[in-house]
Amino acid sequence: VNNAGEPPFEIRGFSLGNLVILAGVAITVLSFTEYLSDTGSEGLNVSGLGFVYGIPVFLAGAALKYAEINPVPCYSGPGAEEIFEDKGTEIIKKIKQDVTRHRYGDEAHLDTTVKKLGLVVPGKAYPQLRELRQEKDENGELSFTMIWQSLDTPYKMWAEEKRRRKYETFFGPDVGAEVVKIDAEQRLVGIKLTTGGPKPVPVPEEATA
Repeated sequence: VNNAGEPPFEIRGFSLGNLVILAGVAITVLSFTEYLSDTGSEGLNVSGLGFVYGIPVFLAGAALKYAEINPVPCYSGPGAEEIFEDKGTEIIKKIKQDVTRHRYGDEAHLDTTVKKLGLVVPGKAYPQLRELRQEKDENGELSFTMIWQSLDTPYKMWAEEKRRRKYETFFGPDVGAEVVKIDAEQRLVGIKLTTGGPKPVPVPEEATA
């Protein structure tokens, strides 16, 4: 997970773009109201400052909004929150922290990740992370699934065995990785990580014949 260029703080729970837009609108409206009130003051007053700063602040907010990526929802099964805190790896926790907040200036959530994994077709759009799912599996381990909408990258690229093994080292240590076809019609594919280390992958019968 790439942390390059991240600010030393993070904003959660609201859109910074919306906040700056509202600030710009408020400054402009208040300044216009002050101007219409015609207080008779001379020189550069509050209304003048508002016209100077209000519109640029609004435009800055609009630019932030244009570059904004909304947080990804995270759906939890019974006991998932507790097992996540207990067994979630540093990388898994970092992924959840990053994608469940607004981000700015990226192509997509985890854009550098899918690029490093070779999941971006040259000249095509990045796969878009749509949701996270966390569950407690039957062995008491954490099951953490990242679900992308992959309009241009075919499922077979996601599911290549060499690449699947790369997921285990990239998102590891001590996780197993499985590629799950979530919805073929909507082109949804998931990378399912399970704590407790890599698991044996069944070999198709025709491969052993």
